[in-house]
Order: sequence, then C-alpha cells, then structure tokens
Amino acid sequence: MKFYISTTGIKRVTISNSGTGKRSSAPAAALAGRRIPSSRTLLPVVLVLGIVLPFLFVRVAFLVLESSAVCSSSLGCIGRRIFSGSDTSLKLREELTRALIEAKDGSGNGGGGIQGTLDSFNELVKEVTSKRQDIKAFAFKTKAMLLKMEHEVQSSRQRESIYWHLASHGVPKSLHCLCLKLAEEYAVNAMARSRLPSPEYVSHLTDPSFHHVVLLTDNVLAASVVVSSTVQNSARPEKLVFHIVTDKKTYTPMHSWFAINSFRPAVVEVKGLHQYDWPQEVNVGVKEMLEAHRLIWSHYYKNLKHEDFEYEGENRRCLEVLSPSCLSLMNHLRIYIPELFPDLNKILFLDDDVVVQHDLSSLLELDLNGKVVGAVVGSLCGDNCCPGRKYKDYLNFSYPIISSNFDHDHCAWLYGMNVLDLEAWRRTNITATYHKWLKLNLKSGLELWQPGALPPALLALDGNVHPIDPSWHVAELGQRSLEAHEETLKSAAVLHFSGPAKPWLEIGLPEVRGLWSGHVNFSNKFIRKCRIAG
Repeated sequence: MKFYISTTGIKRVTISNSGTGKRSSAPAAALAGRRIPSSRTLLPVVLVLGIVLPFLFVRVAFLVLESSAVCSSSLGCIGRRIFSGSDTSLKLREELTRALIEAKDGSGNGGGGIQGTLDSFNELVKEVTSKRQDIKAFAFKTKAMLLKMEHEVQSSRQRESIYWHLASHGVPKSLHCLCLKLAEEYAVNAMARSRLPSPEYVSHLTDPSFHHVVLLTDNVLAASVVVSSTVQNSARPEKLVFHIVTDKKTYTPMHSWFAINSFRPAVVEVKGLHQYDWPQEVNVGVKEMLEAHRLIWSHYYKNLKHEDFEYEGENRRCLEVLSPSCLSLMNHLRIYIPELFPDLNKILFLDDDVVVQHDLSSLLELDLNGKVVGAVVGSLCGDNCCPGRKYKDYLNFSYPIISSNFDHDHCAWLYGMNVLDLEAWRRTNITATYHKWLKLNLKSGLELWQPGALPPALLALDGNVHPIDPSWHVAELGQRSLEAHEETLKSAAVLHFSGPAKPWLEIGLPEVRGLWSGHVNFSNKFIRKCRIAG
C-alpha cells in the first residue's frame, strides 16, 4: 500500500496492491465531510454548558427536596414544578401556614406532649426526613419542641431566682471570721474593752446641740462603713454622735471594733439590747410585735408559688418573705426608737446597708413642720413618679379597711435614711397605732400587706411624713437590675443597698460595690486576717 500526498493537501489516496495490480482511489471531499470540529467551535459550547448546568442542578435538587414532603412520587412532582414552579411554592407556603395555625390552636395530634418531644433541631430534621412526615406533623413537632424549651427556660429562671435569694441569707465566712477575731480580742485586750464613749464625751450622748445618728445592726463591717463614710464626708464631724444598738451576740465584737478603731472627732456609743432596762409593757409589746411578724412571714412563706419567682414580674414584693430582715429583731425594732432613746428629741436613722457621700448637717437641722418622719417620697423622675413603690405594691386594697383609708396610687416613702422627730412621735403615739394595725392584720387573716418592715410603718405613719428632696436618698441598689444612672449615684447624699444583693455578699452588684468597699479599711489587721476583699 502506497500513499500519494501532494503539496496542496490530500486530494486523492491511491492504494496499490501488488497482488492484484489494481489501483483504488476515493475523493478527498468524502473525508472532508467527516472532519473533527475545531477548538473554536467547541469552546463557546463548553462555556454555555458550564454556566447553565449548575443552575439546572440546583433547581432540580431543590425540587427533589421540596417534593419529598408533599408528594408521594418525587419524579412526578419535579415534572410539574419545573413548568409551574411559583404556583406550587405558593401552595406549599399556604399549607405550611395552615399547619402552623392548627399547631398554635392546639388542634390535631402531632405534638405528643412536652415529655415526648425531641431535644434538638437536628433530631427534628432527622425524624421528619426519615419518616417522610408531612408539613402538619412537622409544625406540631416544632411547636412541642419550642414549648419544652420555653418550659425549661422558665424553670431555670425560677431556680436561679430562688438560689439568688437564698444566697442573701448566708453570712460570708470572712464576716464570721471577723466577729470571732474581734470577740477574741475583747477577751485578751484591755483596750478592746474600754468604755465607749470615753468619760469626757458621755455628756454628748444626750446633748441636743449635737447631731445624733442611730444605727440598729448586728453587722460589724457594715456599721463601720456607715460611720466611716459619714465622718469622712461631714463638714463638722465633731458634731456627730453615733448610737449603735446591737444584739447580745454581736455586742462583744461590735464594742471591740469601735474601741480599737478611732473615728474621732465623732463620738461613738455601742450598746447591747441586754443592757436596756425597759418597763414590762415595752418588753411585752416587743414580743407581740415579733410574734405578729413571724406569723406574717409563715403565712406568705407557705403560700409562695412558682410564678412568684419571676423576679421582674408583678409578684416581686412577695419575695420579701425570703429576705433575712423579714424576721430580724434589729430590723423591726426601729418602731421602738423613742423607747430606746428617751432623752433624745431628734435623730437621724440610718440602715446598716447605706453609704454616705455628702454632708448631712443640713438634713439633721431640717424643720419637719410638726411631722414625725422626714423621708424621700417621690423620685428624681417627678413628684408622683415612683414605679414599683406605690401603696398598691405593699398593701392589699381588696380589703375595705385599706381601700377606704388610703390611696392606692400614692407613693410610699423610703425607709433607711430618715429624720425622726421623737418628741412628735411620742405626742402622736405612733407605736400604739403600729400595734393597732398589727392586730387588725391578724383579724384579717394576715393579708392586709406584704411581708416586711415598711408596710405597717406606712399605715402607722400615714399623714405624718415630711417629704425631702429625692437627691438625699437613692435606694434599690441591692436589687438585680440597676436603674439609677451614674450621675444620680454621684449626686446622691446617701446610697442605700436595699434588696438581697448586699455589697458584702458575692451576689452584690459589681457596678456599685466599689462605692461601698471604698470605705472599708483593708489595711486593718483583722480585715487582712479574715481575707475580706473589696
């Protein structure tokens, strides 16, 4: 076989056969008709297919997944949806909407109850796809899963609220250590047992020309902060006389602390309840008061419900029953201050959970215009602006004896920083009125007010309160959420950490704890030994 190729191309192929001697040929045009396409022709085709095929693949895949939930035959659905896509998508949306509405109304049987629901979204998707369930079943299972999650979140909030309130009951190990160390110091150190105040200052205790400040407390560190902050910010500290009343258990460490640590030029007196020689009727009255508050506490404690632990809800005042102060003798004894100090006519009462930031001299010299108590009534937002602190938040207006005598929308005054005219108190017999309301509450099934020291005081002192400027007293710094602005905190004369989150506890709010711990003497040897941290 021989090939003949001319210089102008292949025009003819001649095959010679030596055996036959014949010669065969084929026209070049026949081979030209079967020529392979050039790269210029294939490149546009490849580009077009590379662009179209991915979109086509995604569309088909979407239709397959979509059809698995609503069609028995996926192939049959794909054919219809390729040509009618938007109509079927609209039908699917309408069907899903109907299923969600049915699940919301509770009709149908796809939920299975909270106990039988799935734990995660992945499990939900796996079950729906593996069992080829329809949209209605998917909606009911989703509803059941969300209800279960909501129930678990609600339960967690309630438990967290309970634990948070229980945390306020404990006495930190460091404070317990401080009391033990000071009691030991009282036994071995004569200076810790020295007389308070010194004999040359005893006459100041009843001198009306001095500014008398009263604290009822069993917390040594808290009392120290109150005295220290008041003296430090006073324009005339030599005019200050502090009267600290404590129980028998705390008297030894309290006396030891103020005997060792000097707060001059102020005068400090420490006295235990066991050192008072009260008349028999006063002793009986105190016992009756404590028993009445114990019954109120027991009544509300037994009737606490799970929904009451929604701390931000309307039932927040019900949780006052969990506060340690609810049964504290030192907390309720303030109603007997005129009997504790029969020789004084005017005093400034401070709670042990306050910090003084400005001079209080003008407050102590305030004219109460014949009223018994000087207290903050409104707030910085307005005269009658006191959210969460109205009479209706403390008193039960479903009883006629309350609703007929008091305005439910009236603002309650703040306890914890009060100017008391003891002469006017004795003249109007406030203590007897207080006991009258305690007896009425017992007859009314203990339902006239929420537990705490303030509600019965609101009733006993109604009409005898002289309002003072709100900048004197900013409270609620021991609550969960801090509502006061930084400018308000700086301008306030007294910061009150009312609420469970006391600044000496671990649950104290870090945003404001520094305002309190700034008055703790961390260089003191007892503070360092007990590892009290700010």
